[in-house]
Amino acid sequence: MIKREPAPEALEKYRILKEDLKALGSVAVAFSGGVDSTFLLKTARDVLGDRAVALTADACFFPRREHEEAEEFCRREGIRQILLEVDETKIEGFSSNPPDRCYLCKKSLFSRFVKEAEELGLACVAEGSNMDDTGDYRPGMRAIRELGVVSPLKKAGLYKAEIRDLSAMLGLPTWDKLSFACLASRFVYGETITRDRLKMVERAEDLLADLGFGQRRVRVHGDLARIEVTPADFERILRQEVREEIVRRLKDYGFSYVSLDLAGYRTGSMNEVLPEAGKSGQA
Repeated sequence: MIKREPAPEALEKYRILKEDLKALGSVAVAFSGGVDSTFLLKTARDVLGDRAVALTADACFFPRREHEEAEEFCRREGIRQILLEVDETKIEGFSSNPPDRCYLCKKSLFSRFVKEAEELGLACVAEGSNMDDTGDYRPGMRAIRELGVVSPLKKAGLYKAEIRDLSAMLGLPTWDKLSFACLASRFVYGETITRDRLKMVERAEDLLADLGFGQRRVRVHGDLARIEVTPADFERILRQEVREEIVRRLKDYGFSYVSLDLAGYRTGSMNEVLPEAGKSGQA
């Protein structure tokens, strides 16, 4: 692993983060296995020992690969992990996929996390938002605030690049892990989300990963799959043998049409159609 030395500012924020976690006394960390939640959980474990517990949702919007990596990390670090089974289709409003779907989902999920933390006698629930998460359209953060869930990385002023550098310093395997978001974010607003369709997206993105594509998304518009990869990968994905395999396999998974987004991979592309007024105050 290539080590990257954190800047002095990042090290100072790391010190503040540890002090803040120590002051909490105990914490349940909402843990997905991504860059941010892994760094937060590791730091909480280092500071609080067994008074830091991982809470992970076992749901279809959480790919099996990510789930297995999260479980492996907790086993390796000796961290207690509690898996909460979630049927996202039973969350009121989730399946119809309105623009505030993330709020509805996080309100339901984190309500369970808060209840679990209370039953375990832990002081609070913490989640991994950082300073870079103040942009785009993030209605789920409203649920976080309403439930009193804390965001220690954001409080310490940490940005994603700093979290990666600190993760490398700590020897975490996630320091250079690709960005990931809930699979429900792949569906155009108003598109019905089902467990079967979430599985279609998961299989399609797993295929792209197996073919060697790094940052990738498969967005769903009806029976059309809109693939996003980085522009640097355009030439390779358009090679005849690669293109034909992707089309064949995605049609096997249930898609009727397969397209490549010429704008390339970017986060929050489904939010580009939302009016600015609709984004205001929701992130």
